[in-house]
Amino acid sequence: MKIVTDKTPKVAIEAILTPQEIDGIHHHIHHYPQPRAAVLDALKLVQKRNGWVNDAQLHAIAQMLSMPVSDVEGVATFFNRIYRMPVGRHVILLCDSIACYLTGFEAVEKELKAQLGIEYGQTTPDGRFTLLPICCLGNCDKGPSILIDEDTYGPVEAHEVMKLLEQYQ
Repeated sequence: MKIVTDKTPKVAIEAILTPQEIDGIHHHIHHYPQPRAAVLDALKLVQKRNGWVNDAQLHAIAQMLSMPVSDVEGVATFFNRIYRMPVGRHVILLCDSIACYLTGFEAVEKELKAQLGIEYGQTTPDGRFTLLPICCLGNCDKGPSILIDEDTYGPVEAHEVMKLLEQYQ
């Protein structure tokens, strides 16, 4: 893993971010009293293009918001829905909280891993899915729960996993 530092030279923002991303970040900046408050919005905006935020994009965001790269990296790595490495077209978050654990998480986890042929943190060879654990989806009354992209499912039973995955091409 490469260490991101603040000693990296200034970048040509226009060579890294699209005009739409630059305009979008400027739009977000104007909604806050300080530009740095727009960092999460900027990260989300940039992530939409490729599904993750690379180092060059991180540096460009830092430069636009006049903040240290390390601070942007800190925000990016704090939030579990900002990805700093490539992910599949669809990201599956499987809730492993105590509520989901008590309602059948283990069977769903086993079936998901079997159907996908991957472990946590891995992406299927076709680039279709990335599987990640998450400590809570806030869907505790409907556990076990799964979030695929922006769609929450629960309660999910192991025999429903294949049909659920088929919805995402």
